[in-house]
Amino acid sequence: MFALPKLDYSNSALSPIMSERTLDLHHGKHHQTYITNLNNFIKGSDYEKLPLEDIIKKSSKEGKPGIFNNASQHWNHNLFWKCMKPNGGGNIPSKLEAKINNDFGNVEKFREEFINAGVTQFGSGWCWLSLKDEKLVVTKTSNAENPLIQNMKPILGCDVWEHSYYLDYKNKRPDYLENFFDKLINWEFVESNL
Repeated sequence: MFALPKLDYSNSALSPIMSERTLDLHHGKHHQTYITNLNNFIKGSDYEKLPLEDIIKKSSKEGKPGIFNNASQHWNHNLFWKCMKPNGGGNIPSKLEAKINNDFGNVEKFREEFINAGVTQFGSGWCWLSLKDEKLVVTKTSNAENPLIQNMKPILGCDVWEHSYYLDYKNKRPDYLENFFDKLINWEFVESNL
């Protein structure tokens, strides 16, 4: 059975960029609900003993939206929490920065593309930095989808569902994304995913 992961920081550690109230609700309630639903959906099925990534891929192919949505959201959030840290943002480690410069031209172009993907995702979803055939690409997905089902390896993800920012930013998703990029990203973790 899947369980809610413990955060690497306290619920108040990302404040004021992401408030304690938002983290309490997002991690403790929303993420927990996906896990509870997933465990209920797979109980007693052939999915029960599979690793999470295999559940996502199999349920996507087999057209099992209940299993897929909850499994994918569990995976997405597991990555999201690790992609942030207190006093994040700032300098990107050299290996990752060189890869970004090679694949996007420079960090500023990558930043613009990543934030734009999140801003232009209509409704609920995610924006991603992923490896596709050894090249870094920025994509966006709706609802629970993630790049795993498109044969990519996500290394950075940002949740743009309203519950991830509405208490702190109201309807100002661009402000949330800029603050996420500039002040929250754990670049060392992102680089470790290369």
